[in-house]
Amino acid sequence: MKAMILNSISDLKHNAMPLEMSYLPKPVPSDYEVLVKVLACGVCHTELDEIEGRTPPPVFPVVPGHQVVGMVESTGSQVTKLKQGQRVGVAWIYSSCGKCSFCLSGRENLCNKFIATGRDANGGYAEYMKIHESYAYPVPEVFTSPQAAPLLCAGTVGYRSLMLSGLRDGGTIGLTGFGASAHLVLQMIKYRFPKTKIFVFARSENERSFARELGAFWAGDTTDDVPDKMDSIIDTTPVWKPVVEALKNLKPGGRLVINAIRKEETDKNQLLNLDFSKHLWMEKEIRSVANVTRRDVTDFLSLAAEIPILPEIQEFKLDDANIALMELKKSKIRGAKVLVMD
Repeated sequence: MKAMILNSISDLKHNAMPLEMSYLPKPVPSDYEVLVKVLACGVCHTELDEIEGRTPPPVFPVVPGHQVVGMVESTGSQVTKLKQGQRVGVAWIYSSCGKCSFCLSGRENLCNKFIATGRDANGGYAEYMKIHESYAYPVPEVFTSPQAAPLLCAGTVGYRSLMLSGLRDGGTIGLTGFGASAHLVLQMIKYRFPKTKIFVFARSENERSFARELGAFWAGDTTDDVPDKMDSIIDTTPVWKPVVEALKNLKPGGRLVINAIRKEETDKNQLLNLDFSKHLWMEKEIRSVANVTRRDVTDFLSLAAEIPILPEIQEFKLDDANIALMELKKSKIRGAKVLVMD
């Protein structure tokens, strides 16, 4: 099968082709696994974190990709939940131990044996992948496969971020960064909390304009003066500065939710410029988002189909995965980027 593989950590400032096209044996599913013929796979900033070593794969080579939509081509002898020919999605959570206190309480995202798709196990930048049946999810028919792909991470982790924000209808919320995840979160807020004012912070005027098109109350740069303080803010950026800027825009008792697996280090010293009275005083909170649970995926797919949320997408061929990644690195973003198989 064709697959784009990562052979080593790479500095994208000097290497615009970090992935190599290769031909690998088609995976063979074990008793409880299914073989998935990949139809589409979303391109996520986490792939940049893997490539540049902020959350490196434990072994090389590895096939990236954790927003996977495909058809079940074959099933292991003990599979009972899925059928051949069924369309399924695979998310960042590839597996967990199933036995620890976190797993037993539905918080398998915190399991210390959490296995990540496309980092710790081969993912969807390939024609085929295999996955345990308990970690593959039926995809609602309302979505095309390219539309469904970004829902598996950008949408699902955005959903978890929104749940952690504590937002109530009629409140105020900020979205810092307006890429694949935030443009889906905005649509969720409009549906579930229709009386809420949404503020969007983005560097690009194109992104700010896109946010207004989707119904943002206000859109500006992270350093702009805002007309109101916010109850909560969700940060989806890869850098530190927006975190500091967001804290000063929270109301007393407000909550900042950081939706990022890692932060780039280019401006890490900005974090040291925290002013206690301006940024943290008055019981402000900071929460991080760690991975996703299986329930996050199923609940969000159901909500997305109900609304329905139809992501803005840009399609690329599998062979052009490096192009999609470099556009993401250079912040050439409107919605989500998706690899579509031939």
